[in-house]
Amino acid sequence: MKSFLKTFAIVALAAGVSHTAMAAPAAPKPAAAAPTATGGVNGIAVANFDAVVVNSLAFKTAQAQREVTYKAQIDQAKAREAALNAQLKGLIDKFVKDRQAGVAAPLLQAQATQIQQLKEQGQAELQKIIEPVTLSEAYVIEQIMDKRDAAIQAAMTKSGVTLLLGPDAVVASTGAYNLNQLILNELNALVPSAQLVPPAGWVPRAVREQGGAPAPAPAPAAGGEAGR
Repeated sequence: MKSFLKTFAIVALAAGVSHTAMAAPAAPKPAAAAPTATGGVNGIAVANFDAVVVNSLAFKTAQAQREVTYKAQIDQAKAREAALNAQLKGLIDKFVKDRQAGVAAPLLQAQATQIQQLKEQGQAELQKIIEPVTLSEAYVIEQIMDKRDAAIQAAMTKSGVTLLLGPDAVVASTGAYNLNQLILNELNALVPSAQLVPPAGWVPRAVREQGGAPAPAPAPAAGGEAGR
């Protein structure tokens, strides 16, 4: 659903994960193509950091659990969205018919305003309904992101890499020195699972850093139950 995807994208950006990685995460390259102990060419390797996060075991497990834990909110949002779309279609069809019939411009403008207001109100209503879902996703991403740098450093050390480039810094690559899988292995070891439901009052780090938001509760120890 477009409204869900749009909201998840906002959450992902706030949590530090790119829209591209969230919408269509690329599967990490196989470990067999990773740098050797000498770190490839002069210790240089490449990795897609965001794709590693969304391909992690903790993230994928939480995605599946969320469909169950928040089923009521998701179903409610789907039903409400369907009703809003039907209402909007009726108004838009009338607007098109009246415009073709030569209805006065002020009346058409009033209809257009009504349609725009309904769209905005509907979007706000849908976002409110699925707010627990989007907060859950942001909470899981933040727990994983908190360990991502450590996973990257561990993978670099074990493979002898001294310079690691992101996809934006690479013009072309054969994938021969891709560190994705090694980083993913380290991340899965550091964060085998994540807590699915955030503490009461929790907000994403980007919001907290703007000031006025409560400090987050500590994330559960690695290996704790994901859905607790």
